[in-house]
Amino acid sequence: MKGKNWSLEHLPRLDETTRSRFQDLGITTTQDLLLKAQTQQGKEEIARYLQQKPQQISKWVIMADLARLPSVGCEYCGLLLHAGIGSIEQLKQMHPQKLHQQVLRLQIALFKRRDYCPSVSIVQNWIQDARKINQ
Repeated sequence: MKGKNWSLEHLPRLDETTRSRFQDLGITTTQDLLLKAQTQQGKEEIARYLQQKPQQISKWVIMADLARLPSVGCEYCGLLLHAGIGSIEQLKQMHPQKLHQQVLRLQIALFKRRDYCPSVSIVQNWIQDARKINQ
């Protein structure tokens, strides 16, 4: 399975100013970001230009990578990151019930609501897509 490529406007936690600065660097899609940030030096150059900490660039890179999975996309990539998933490789290794519990705990902690949590079947789809994607 080939991964999805999204316009950066769909990536969570990117304001208009930051998107514009990414465009100045020739980065307009998640694929562009993944390519330019492959190395630590690349991340540091992006961070300097954007006047952001390298850790913030790493978070956007992780979300861009996770968003490649069709069942995750830009809708759930931030949720997975904040639930402790830092890569597609890590997601591949997860047990659906365990990951669902992690996401549920996060949703309850943040929103005090269980109904915001994706179902176990959605979580299973994330893991299945992670196992099928071409790295």
